[in-house]
Amino acid sequence: MPSAATTDRSPLLRPRIFADVPSITAGMSTRHGGVSGPPYDTLNLGRHVGDTASCVEENRRRFCASLDTDPAWLATAGQVHGSTVRVIDAPRHEPFCDGLVTTTPGLLLAIAVADCAAVLLADPEHGVAGACHAGWRGAVRKIAVDTVATMTGHGAVPDQIRAYVSPCLSQEAFEVGPEVAAQFDDAVVAQPEDADRPHVDLKAALRRQLEAAGVPGDAIEVSRRCTLQETDHFFSYRAADDATGRMFGAITLRP
Repeated sequence: MPSAATTDRSPLLRPRIFADVPSITAGMSTRHGGVSGPPYDTLNLGRHVGDTASCVEENRRRFCASLDTDPAWLATAGQVHGSTVRVIDAPRHEPFCDGLVTTTPGLLLAIAVADCAAVLLADPEHGVAGACHAGWRGAVRKIAVDTVATMTGHGAVPDQIRAYVSPCLSQEAFEVGPEVAAQFDDAVVAQPEDADRPHVDLKAALRRQLEAAGVPGDAIEVSRRCTLQETDHFFSYRAADDATGRMFGAITLRP
């Protein structure tokens, strides 16, 4: 009989937009189901935040098990809040990029977040998947648009792409300086009466960009959940006094 160590799995949020597509597996982790201690409790998946390495590796194993994937097939991006998208065909950590695209079945594309959005994309008909990291800097630089364009360059058709925008900062929680707000379309910026500074709707900005790139509106699922308002369930960089963990949003083409 397998030991508990080889069977434990972490709980996942499953995007509904991919639920009826057997060739695509996608999921978003929460902060639950791992082995890390505070302040990384418990399912920290980030190697770069100061957590114990053995805990991170066990957490990654559990996350991959929940997606029925092999941790040896994990591909991650060395996120720098930019707009560089790389095409990848083998498992590795790809430095200095915020988007990954693949046509390789079995390769699990993972984006690490803790207030920013993980945008997961796939064209199941043409066998192309993508994932990108989108905070305010990435959104301003149109990382989601560039990811769709890169997918298109490798065989995807925009109106066949489905997309998921993960839990991230909500407009109510995303207070920014006026210099940041000025870089966004007015349609996604609000000035609440009880706030000193403007608020940006990152989710709406990403939806608008995906639609502008040709992804049909009814093929885009945007999570309503907010990382800052639900710190019992999600890691939040803004909420943390010091270090905190990272979640993964991940997608794979089934072999």
